[in-house]
Amino acid sequence: MNPLLIEIGTEELPSGYIAPALEAFKSRLIARLRELRIECGQAFVYGTPRRLAVLVQDVADRQRSATTQITGPPERVAFDEQGNTTVAARKFAEKSGVSVNKLQVKDTEKGRYVCVQKTEQGRSAAAVLRRVLPELISSIPFPKTMRWGELRVAFARPVHSITALLGERSVSFTFGDIRSGRRTFGHRFMKPGRIRLDSADQYLDVLADAYVLADMDQRRSVMYESLQQAVKKIKGHILEDPELVETNNNLVEYPAVVLGDFDEKFLELPREVLVTAMREHQRYFAVVDDKNGIMPYFVSVNNTRARNMEVVAKGHERVLKARLEDARFFYHQDLKVRLDERVESLKSVVFQAELGSVYDKTARIRQLGQRLSGMLGIESRQRTHIDRAALLCKTDLVSHVVNEFPKLQGVMGRVYAKVKGEPGEVAEAIEAHYRPAYSGGPLPETTIGAVLSIADKIDTICGCYCAGLVPTGASDPYALRRQGIGIILTALGKGLEFSLSEIISACLEMFSLKGEELDKKAQDVLRFLENRMEYLLEDSGIPKDLALAAISASSDRIPDVWRRARALHSLKSAPDFESLAVAFKRVVNIIRKADPEDVKDTTVNAYRFSEPAEKALYNSFLQARERVAADLAEGGIDDAFSEIAALKPEVDAFFDTVLVMSEDPVIRKNRLALLKQISDLFARLADFSRIST
Repeated sequence: MNPLLIEIGTEELPSGYIAPALEAFKSRLIARLRELRIECGQAFVYGTPRRLAVLVQDVADRQRSATTQITGPPERVAFDEQGNTTVAARKFAEKSGVSVNKLQVKDTEKGRYVCVQKTEQGRSAAAVLRRVLPELISSIPFPKTMRWGELRVAFARPVHSITALLGERSVSFTFGDIRSGRRTFGHRFMKPGRIRLDSADQYLDVLADAYVLADMDQRRSVMYESLQQAVKKIKGHILEDPELVETNNNLVEYPAVVLGDFDEKFLELPREVLVTAMREHQRYFAVVDDKNGIMPYFVSVNNTRARNMEVVAKGHERVLKARLEDARFFYHQDLKVRLDERVESLKSVVFQAELGSVYDKTARIRQLGQRLSGMLGIESRQRTHIDRAALLCKTDLVSHVVNEFPKLQGVMGRVYAKVKGEPGEVAEAIEAHYRPAYSGGPLPETTIGAVLSIADKIDTICGCYCAGLVPTGASDPYALRRQGIGIILTALGKGLEFSLSEIISACLEMFSLKGEELDKKAQDVLRFLENRMEYLLEDSGIPKDLALAAISASSDRIPDVWRRARALHSLKSAPDFESLAVAFKRVVNIIRKADPEDVKDTTVNAYRFSEPAEKALYNSFLQARERVAADLAEGGIDDAFSEIAALKPEVDAFFDTVLVMSEDPVIRKNRLALLKQISDLFARLADFSRIST
């Protein structure tokens, strides 16, 4: 058993490419080794901007031998009456690469067949790896790949070297114009040149001596400790930013941290502008004091330790000063413009070619905001704030700062609204209407922000469906799935009880849809949102069949869907749930299969009942219906499910003793009417036909 090392040396890789590529390379390499019957142990990944490496422990020197059985023609076809082999048998033996006397006859499920036992002797692991490694390297996935020179191979960046060692033995193969070997390379500036590896297990130590920390966890730890030490002398703290830590970790091979400062006049800029100016363009860390206030310092992570790091710091300070001067100029220019002027400027900003300008979108958001406010019973003062926030929510899109720093959209809208004297609720809602901005991101904290967020996202989804910009399996350019999830999570987070179908129809009417066309689009949008509900319910631990049962009954009020799904999940833990579901599914299925004319009239005439079981079921149903209505009015979903579950004995007795499809049409219709009313009661809570039993 020996360690296997594969290192691919490249030109500088984008920081976001490294971790996903390494995980894919590791998993595919391990899977391929197992497929090739080469035993192996645990795998580790190492990477820097200039190298991707996988080290697999305890790799066997040879493949395991494998014996397989090949089945040929039936015995009666392979041998004639005298027991001599036929042409079919000889051809099978020839194809299998054995002599005729190696053929065996074995009993199978289909009868007696001719078989051959073939043993494939294991080859050396090195010989197998020479063949498969070029293919594996080519299969590493990247967002984008490139070709270089006149080579036919593609990779994220041009490949300059490949190191391949199985223990102390070099595994030689060619990728493009690169021949693999036992040499790697050190830090580009602090120890350039090639380095010989005598064995795979030397890898990390040899590179560390060459100023390359290939272990990403070690490099991150060294970098983070250096960051803390750099700000310790000014009694500051690094502004926590895990994403920026990962970005910097994947930009360097040997972290060299330097502290710089900037003029205190720039502290007049909003905190978000300062942090973004440092973070987005320069990858600098902001520094905060004990009260989390921004200090006039920053920390840069460099890839080279210079002789005089103060010179490096001065260089970074000059670069940042230029960035902050631009930001300060843009900010003061923006403050000169009234918010209402910005609203007019939105007329020249296209939202989408077929859906008009951002100004048009703003007008629709205002209408939807008021429609939602009415559904939710929001008082007049808040409705005024919602309308004002809707009017101003997109105005920062035409500001200089957002043009320079697009990630600050919404944030600058809030900042400018506060500076211009807008109410705090309005300003906060302007920023909150973009939330959640990413998967797992924070939701709007206020009702005003939640209403605005839902209105904006519903408008985008409905507009895109009208324009034919429907998400596909491979494409969702307007992030409609994320926006749909945002609507659902926001409604859940704030407990907003509004009619989803009503707000969808109201929005589609603004795009001039009417009649059947409007109804069809509304169904399409609702189905799209139901799919997002199903995904979120499953993600929260609700089984798929129960999620579908709750959604199919009604998806109109989002919090209600969750209450019913959870209550149904709780009910499923009951020992007799499966028999309960079977009984209720039978009720639903009988109604679905019945002649529509027989179930048109759902009026039940109790005087026409002739069997005790149908009378008992009807009386129990009437009591259950009354109690379920009371439970639902008070929000007692669990109690409502318990009430309908209590009908099971009477339902079972009914089906055991009563012939529903009586030849007498009057009796048949009366019994179907009873089942239809029971089915309708079930449908208020869940579609039991969707539950797996």
